[in-house]
Parts: sequence; structure tokens; C-alpha cells
Amino acid sequence: MTVVSISMPDELADRIDEFADEHGYTGRSEVVREAARNLLGEFEDKRLEDRDLMAVVTVLFDYETTTVEEKMMHLRHENEDLVAANFHSHVGDHHCMELFILEGRLEDISTFVGKIRATKDTLTVDYSVTPVDEVGPFA
Repeated sequence: MTVVSISMPDELADRIDEFADEHGYTGRSEVVREAARNLLGEFEDKRLEDRDLMAVVTVLFDYETTTVEEKMMHLRHENEDLVAANFHSHVGDHHCMELFILEGRLEDISTFVGKIRATKDTLTVDYSVTPVDEVGPFA
């Protein structure tokens, strides 16, 4: 097995250790391996390929110490064909929430979410994906 060294804030490492202890993992590496498998498998769902999809992506960040808001604006403009709507809101005293509504194919949505996740200083990135190609009137 290959050994990979990663950097993370002490708080996150502590949370991973606590999670491992509480859920019976053998250690931090096992938790990180499972998380990596889950992340890589998220957009590999064959049921979503070649379908029209809608995604809701929520990003939380601290607006006082980062340039995340500017990076989100650039992503939005670079992906005008994918971003159907975008909403910005202040949350608490020091945070902002950026909400994106996306319409497109799985590959494009996955790439967009990946770019957000790769943005330094985002605190959380949550999303959901829903097929819209078979949405019809209610019976």
C-alpha cells in the first residue's frame, strides 16, 4: 500500500480521530481512505449519466479572512451556461453563504463542484443532484 502524506488543520485531524474512535475504525487512515472512495464515487452513479440534471450547491465561508467570494463570482461567470441562478447571503457575524442552482450534465456539474471544493478557505460545500428529464405532471 502506498503511503500518502497530507496536511490538514489540527482541528480536522482531531475530528477524524474522534470519528474513528466513535465508529470503530482502526485509525485515521481508514477514515480518510473511506472518505476518498466515497468522494470519488459520488459522481460515478450510472443512473445519472447522460441525463438532464439540476444541482443545488451551497458554499459557506468566512468573508473577513478570505477571497472566496471573489473566486465564486469568477466561477459563476466562467460557467454561465451551467449556472441557472446564484444567491449570496450573510450568515451570522462573519460568514457568507453562496448558493448555486446548476442545470446540466453530470460531468459539468462534477467539474463545477470540484472547482468549488478546491477553492482555498471554503468551510463547507454541500450539494444535491436531481434528474429533471423525467419530471412530469403529478398524477
